[in-house]
Amino acid sequence: MVYKFRVILDTEEDIFRDIAILNDDTLEDLHNAIVNAFGFDGMEAASFYNCNDSWEQQEDEISLFDMSDDNNGAKTMSTTLINAVLDSEQTKIIYVYDFLNMWTFFVELAAIEDQEPGAVYPELLFSHGELPDSIPARAFGANHVSNEEIFGEFNDDYDDEDFDMFDEDSEDFSDYGYEDSWN
Repeated sequence: MVYKFRVILDTEEDIFRDIAILNDDTLEDLHNAIVNAFGFDGMEAASFYNCNDSWEQQEDEISLFDMSDDNNGAKTMSTTLINAVLDSEQTKIIYVYDFLNMWTFFVELAAIEDQEPGAVYPELLFSHGELPDSIPARAFGANHVSNEEIFGEFNDDYDDEDFDMFDEDSEDFSDYGYEDSWN
């Protein structure tokens, strides 16, 4: 069977790719198809995350590499088949590429079809929009809040005079309880 996915970049603009891949390929194969479809170099770490129908990320992470400390190991893309994670009931998963920039994609299983004779999979079926040079502001995520909403407005209660004691040109540390030849 062939799974047809729509992979949508989490941004205000419509940027997505439609990808067809065999259902018994691994998530690493899907990762590589997404990387190629969006023109990334593939040199960054990435993970898939289970989510609910509202795109709220769940705890389950399927990473590109096993970086766990336990002996059991974590789920990795190379050992996880696509059809073990996604099917006609569970159609959504979140993909994050490059953890410094956090390129976030919504991956949705749009169709399950028979394999076409002579077709080579994975296959890029459709491309819409161009990937921006830098990570765009997020648009769709359910839990996106600003730092100010989390931490409140920053209030600097200190005057500049409070820091005058740290004069960079001064080599006299006697006011701080140090002797010149302390070592």
